[in-house]
Amino acid sequence: MNEAINEKNRRLGEILSDMGRVMIAFSGGVDSAVVLKRAQQELGDQVAAVVVKSELFREEEFHAAVKLAEEIGVRVYETEVKELEHPGIVANNPESWYYSKKLLYTRLNELAKEKDFPYVLDGMIMDDMDDFRPGLKARDEEGIRSVLQEADLYKDEVRELAQELELPVWNKPASCSLASRIPYGIKLNQQKINQVNEAELFLAELGFAHVRVRHHDNVARIEVTAEQIVELVKHKDEIHEKLVSLGFAYVSLDLCGYRTGSMNEVLSKKAISA
Repeated sequence: MNEAINEKNRRLGEILSDMGRVMIAFSGGVDSAVVLKRAQQELGDQVAAVVVKSELFREEEFHAAVKLAEEIGVRVYETEVKELEHPGIVANNPESWYYSKKLLYTRLNELAKEKDFPYVLDGMIMDDMDDFRPGLKARDEEGIRSVLQEADLYKDEVRELAQELELPVWNKPASCSLASRIPYGIKLNQQKINQVNEAELFLAELGFAHVRVRHHDNVARIEVTAEQIVELVKHKDEIHEKLVSLGFAYVSLDLCGYRTGSMNEVLSKKAISA
């Protein structure tokens, strides 16, 4: 690692060491894995991982996160939030991200109090400051610590640090709530979530690791990386057949390619600054 990352890593260690005992919201992604591993290195058995099950995240991701936390060697708590029972989340507007994070962080704080952990940490990084993030408000209200941000770490640096720590997820693609595939203003339900989930899993099985299937009523809009657009077209018939079987009438390809947060592109500057 270069000197700049080494210095940030040293700072991260100091932040964690000063806390003494921490509970970490663990998704199994690269960011929270770095937080968990570094916390274990600094604090030993005074660390716990919490893996949260939700209807808006893949069950496979939940089980993979539990397994990884166990492999890292920390105690693991499993809990659950019912996001589709919350009207503010089901409404699926920009403010829904606030309610989703509020529900999560409130549950984490309840568990931390029950298990006597003075600090709850998440895996937010500096890059998360650049997008529309109502969840930051919920985080601040609930007193959650984003130690990677406190150490000024960006995604590329976190991946390099994860590789140095020999974490198997160092190059894992970013994951996000399946609700992010459904346009704002369209209410969430389990059927839409299942359609998106099954479509993306099918495309992943075909070899498209970086993929999003955006749900526009009866239209599925597929995003893959620019390098894989031609490859996806080669599979057009089987992809069309599969997605129609899931309930879509039309299947389209987004020529702008894969990008996270594309549903936020339609937000006005006024909505973002609100």
